[in-house]
Amino acid sequence: MAEVKKHADRLFLFYISLLLVFGLIALMSASAPSGYEKFGDTFFFAKRQILFGILPGIIALLITARINYLYFKKLSWSIYLVTVLALILVLIPGIGLVINGSKSWLNMFGYTFQPSELAKLGLIIILAKLLSETKRNLSDWQSGLLPVLFFILPPLVLILLQPDLGTLSILVMIVIAMLYLAEVPKKYLAVMGLVGVVVMGGMVMAAPYRLQRLTTFLHPELDPQGQGYHINQAFLAIGSGGVWGLGLGHSRQKFQYLPEVSADSIFAVIAEETGLIFSVALLILILLIGWRGLKIAKQAPDEFGTLLVAGVIVWFVWQSFLNIGAMVGILPLTGVPLPFVSHGGSAMLVALTAVGMVASVSKNN
Repeated sequence: MAEVKKHADRLFLFYISLLLVFGLIALMSASAPSGYEKFGDTFFFAKRQILFGILPGIIALLITARINYLYFKKLSWSIYLVTVLALILVLIPGIGLVINGSKSWLNMFGYTFQPSELAKLGLIIILAKLLSETKRNLSDWQSGLLPVLFFILPPLVLILLQPDLGTLSILVMIVIAMLYLAEVPKKYLAVMGLVGVVVMGGMVMAAPYRLQRLTTFLHPELDPQGQGYHINQAFLAIGSGGVWGLGLGHSRQKFQYLPEVSADSIFAVIAEETGLIFSVALLILILLIGWRGLKIAKQAPDEFGTLLVAGVIVWFVWQSFLNIGAMVGILPLTGVPLPFVSHGGSAMLVALTAVGMVASVSKNN
């Protein structure tokens, strides 16, 4: 009998490819004015995205898609240790770079890398391994759940020290979703959720700038030229787009009015140029990626594969929701990028590596 050749889920990869192409077009348009002003090249950010994000990311995707996903279970502790070490290095003066007030970057041979992006994937892999161990009784919080939480805490604390609340909220959502899928008792999840809310509330109250962000989120009109400037400019961009948009390349807010147009504000430029129709289409595409990914997770041959894919999909969808929600005013500004769209080489590289792992699981469904 002839051997059946296994294929990765082509529909999932098609959706990712669509988002990747759409994101590159959007980045080329949104970043053109700032690229020309800062570097004399309207395609500066798009070139960097291709050279340091998309090309190495596609290579990583092809490699990880060909490797049996169970191999990453064997490498989970190594990946975890590298992740924690990288998060420690960013906090060491002279090694870590401070950008926009956060110690979130490493400078490696002239290439900046953000270890918090690696932390998302590293945490998913180690958590999938720990939760899928058959000998672990997660109903027993002392012998089953507590050891898992012990290894979850170091990356979370190190992200907190940067500080990077946006990434921290993504990691917390990933952890909660994976614990829920692993059938951790709901009473334990409720207690952890309550502790998380108290910690977040304490952090907001302890730092005046975080409290100002919360106040701005509730009342953006009170300080339109100060704390409320960013969100008010985003509202103006989205409102200007209307139903059909001003046309690709015709955004007015990207001309030094809207901050961070190539990163966390890129959705506002997309809405201004392409309007409500394409903005909704982008949301639908993200939901389709989520739906297809969860289907792959459900059909995975073992619990490790299920948790690995589910963690990656929760990461993509929740981060997209945080980014877009902040731009339309239903969530506070967190500064997280829009996956596969915003400029960021390390973010793109790690995300495409994760896509390769999902493809590897889908080949064995």
